Amino acid sequence: MTPQAILEQYGPRESMEYDVVIVGAGPAGLATAIRLKQLAAEKSSDVSVCVLEKGSEPGAHILSGAVMDPRAITELIPNWKELGAPLNQAVTGDDVLFLSETGATRTPDWLVPRNLHNDGCYVISLSNVVKWLAQQAEGLGVEIFPGFAAAEVLYDEQGRVKGVATGNLGLGKDGKPTENFQLGMELLGKYTVFAEGARGHLGRQLLERFKLADGKDPQSFAIGIKELWEIPADKAKPGLVVHTAGWPMTDDTFGGGFLYHLGDNKVTLGFVIGLDYKNPHMSPFEEMQRWKTHPSIRAHIEGGKRIGYGARAINNGTPQALPKTVFPGGALIGCDAGYLNAARIKGSHAAIKSGTLCADALYEAVTAGRSHDEVAAYPNAFEQSWLNEELQQTRNFKLWFKKGKLVGNVMTGIEQWLLPKVGVQSPPWTLHATKPDHVYLRPAAECAPIAYPKPDGKLSFDRLSSVFISNTNHEENQPAHLTLKNPTVPVATNLAVYGGPESRYCPAGVYEFVKNEDGSDRLQINAQNCVHCKTCDIKDPTQNIVWVTPEGGGGPNYAGM
Repeated sequence: MTPQAILEQYGPRESMEYDVVIVGAGPAGLATAIRLKQLAAEKSSDVSVCVLEKGSEPGAHILSGAVMDPRAITELIPNWKELGAPLNQAVTGDDVLFLSETGATRTPDWLVPRNLHNDGCYVISLSNVVKWLAQQAEGLGVEIFPGFAAAEVLYDEQGRVKGVATGNLGLGKDGKPTENFQLGMELLGKYTVFAEGARGHLGRQLLERFKLADGKDPQSFAIGIKELWEIPADKAKPGLVVHTAGWPMTDDTFGGGFLYHLGDNKVTLGFVIGLDYKNPHMSPFEEMQRWKTHPSIRAHIEGGKRIGYGARAINNGTPQALPKTVFPGGALIGCDAGYLNAARIKGSHAAIKSGTLCADALYEAVTAGRSHDEVAAYPNAFEQSWLNEELQQTRNFKLWFKKGKLVGNVMTGIEQWLLPKVGVQSPPWTLHATKPDHVYLRPAAECAPIAYPKPDGKLSFDRLSSVFISNTNHEENQPAHLTLKNPTVPVATNLAVYGGPESRYCPAGVYEFVKNEDGSDRLQINAQNCVHCKTCDIKDPTQNIVWVTPEGGGGPNYAGM
């Protein structure tokens, strides 16, 4: 049944009305909710706020390195330390390593560029920080609805955003209602804020409908693959931050590793690869597994136990690609807009700051009796903020690496080390991207195959055992949330021309090519494995894959990630 047919038979949907509806209980969405309620309390007014979260609980779908700059959370909640925020491990040292296949060169501290300085920052579990932020929000009167995926943007007669509808529950694989069917609900707001993270499902639709990206550079992304380890006590170095460049990236692919020592004998580590890579034989997952075998990484985790795994697409966040962030009835914040600072490898402080700026503007609008218009005060405030100043300073970082590793390293040194030394905080030149990530992939016949070593089960692992420890689960009897615009394209084009890259770029084993009984090929989609990273939505060379929200509560359940 089509969504419209279901509505005609089972509708109308129940609705709830709020001043502000927020989609996504990540750091951006929760910061917006907290700030709105803070302002209402300060001025003895009332602003009703609800937050929808597709994960089973706040933090369940949150994945980040993470080293957190506390500037934004300190502005939002000055007494966060007294309130028990889980920012417990201050950074104690920075190692920046350039790896060869067997060796490493450490950058002297005096030569480390400013974007990789982490003085005053904290090594954190962002999922734990988000859980704490959700508690603060609820304590202020915010209504949070976990396990409810916003599946549809709702518009009024004038084409303005008036809210969202949650997905229907209890649909079978055939799209027909089962005995457990429940119609979705409408959450209506004077303003609706979208904080879904990078490549948000509804955010993409809004970018197209309101032409928010017109005149801007195309957004660029990377995939980040992360693991959490428990290590022997004698290897623990709480607060040590390690970043690596070089091996296993042997061409001009943008990529690098991170390894952060938390407290309690835990290490979080991972690998980031730009999704503008060219060789379709590349597997980001396998590159990360291979990277862990390097002596400089092995030394930190050997003898330990892997206890968590996850993956997520990441904005490369240049202000040149930042879309218009407001439209009639709503706003984009956090990574749904693209505020991440790729040069600093940080996004949570930018997410919190963007949410705070948005909330300030929304509060003024709501209390002035306005609704469903464009809240221009939000982007105007961003233009005047320290966040814009910070992003401008690093605006060329990723774009230099598109010109090759040597150029990228040299120009990062000039812009992030030399210029600040002579008092120039922001480079006097601006680079621009012209192409989206998916067009960079070359035909398989033009690229060298990559032979990856088999996993040893101690340092390196396969994808399915990795997905298992991400606690990923989807109700099996539901419509597939990964669909194809044209079912013939995967075999006729992706496999024939590009060697079936979806079987390699997916870090969860969702896509695999199998043989039919007659010997022909077909693409099998194992949607139950999906960790909601959005890589397929970005990297598919034919843009034939459509990612839609599954039933609320489905997907990974990250613990301590």
